[in-house]
Amino acid sequence: MSFDSPISRRTVLASAAGLALALATPVTASAAGFGYTDDGTHYVVDTGAGLVFKVDHGNGDLSSFVYKGTEYQGYGGRNSHIESGLGASTVTISTPATGVVLIKVVHGTLIHYYAARSGENNIYLFTYKADTSVTASRYIARLKPGIFPTTYPDTWSNSDTVIESADVFAKADGTTRSKHFANLRTIDYDYFGFSASAASIWVVRSNKEKDSGGPFVRQLLRHGNESGAGLYEHLYYAEGQTEAERFGLHGPYVLAFTDGSAPTTAVSGRDNTAWVDALGLTGWTGASGRGRIVGNGLAGRDTSYPYVVGVANAGAQYWAKVDASTGKYTVKGILPGTYTLTVYKGELAVHTENVTVTAGAATTLHTITITGDPAADTAIWRIGDWNGTPAGFRNASHVTYAHPSDSRAAAWTAGTFVIGTSTASAWPAYQFKEINQGLQVSFTLTAAQAAADRTLRIGITTAKANGRPQITVNNTWTSALPAAAAEPSTRTLTVGSYRGNNHTYEYVIPAAQLLTGTNTLRIDAASGSAGGGGYLSPSYGFDALDLL
Repeated sequence: MSFDSPISRRTVLASAAGLALALATPVTASAAGFGYTDDGTHYVVDTGAGLVFKVDHGNGDLSSFVYKGTEYQGYGGRNSHIESGLGASTVTISTPATGVVLIKVVHGTLIHYYAARSGENNIYLFTYKADTSVTASRYIARLKPGIFPTTYPDTWSNSDTVIESADVFAKADGTTRSKHFANLRTIDYDYFGFSASAASIWVVRSNKEKDSGGPFVRQLLRHGNESGAGLYEHLYYAEGQTEAERFGLHGPYVLAFTDGSAPTTAVSGRDNTAWVDALGLTGWTGASGRGRIVGNGLAGRDTSYPYVVGVANAGAQYWAKVDASTGKYTVKGILPGTYTLTVYKGELAVHTENVTVTAGAATTLHTITITGDPAADTAIWRIGDWNGTPAGFRNASHVTYAHPSDSRAAAWTAGTFVIGTSTASAWPAYQFKEINQGLQVSFTLTAAQAAADRTLRIGITTAKANGRPQITVNNTWTSALPAAAAEPSTRTLTVGSYRGNNHTYEYVIPAAQLLTGTNTLRIDAASGSAGGGGYLSPSYGFDALDLL
């Protein structure tokens, strides 16, 4: 069975077109009452538009944000801050430009900034992380309990039953909730938050150039229960991570306050950064110090799929969607350097090459011909589509916002899949060693097809506990156990993400083991690791399977 996501994109996210217009619109308004005071313990900043916030002198915590007379900050006696709080820090305040108040927090090698602009109900945040000497993987805005709804997949009740690692819960009806179930990839959203009748509070994400994981990573965005709620911006999200941590300046990311609508001012700084140039932030590079890539097109596309072009090196990452009609793309705001450019069909890398970007210039690329799409190979049979995701398989529609054990999920066992009769929706999106071992495929070969060695390909999206497929053909021949692919060491499949390092296993089946007529294939999840048992046992997500 399948079920719809409880999240309404209309409720949670505003239109991308409206946001793009807003980001491109410079803010010039000033407001009476704008400025700051010192109450002896905090710097108190008044935006002059309805938002007053406080930053602690001693540790840089955001200890209060009062919007139109209502305090929204804090739960459990805790403030909003980097990680779980920096502790003793050097905190200073200044007005580096007209209509801007800037608070600087220095803690060891880490520098964190809060900025306010006159007439805006936004708190702009920037975090410079130089190394790992300071634990700083996130910023959390803590929100008071009882204000915002707890009806989303990433919110829960304190009375719900813990079913995994103290952060996945089951309700009485067997449906599941977790802070991990935001159900959005980074490329899918510009801001995320909570909305109530009196106010909405949003985190507008940064451009993520110093984050890791690329455009398709799914991060913890919020949580909520009767004890309070939280909104997050991650500087480095370790859950299911595929890349090393990057260092430098993250931001601006923004805590934005509205009366229920989506953010409507130029809050992100991704398109309107001129005002930031004057602030003197450590690690900041303005528009004049950046370049762009202009691609003339992609040849060999399958136009039934979306394409994305990503560029990344050890210091930064960027991406852009490819125009579905023309195949053209522009990746903007890139720091100078040499990058690996990757073309993704869906989420599957189908082309890579190196490209160099220069400040203040455009690097133009001629039409790229895609040659790395496995779907271009002629197959005797194929289950699923080569796109880097389990889309179309059984339960694939819900795994990003529910635990695999959720009562709304169909059985993970699937009987025998019959080539030519069964549809992709009968094949499970995931295979778990202790849940659905021994998946079966029945297929027919002609005498000519059975007379030659055949290659079976199994594409996975990620794996848990070194899980990888081992095959048996016609109950007589079992493949060698392949080496485990390099995949994230943390949970993914049970916390809302199928994403890892897409890998394809290939098995050469000797002709002597094939039959003219009906053949059977058995697939087992194998590993030298025990994993955590059940849905945490060695496992992997499927991309596609085919026989060449």
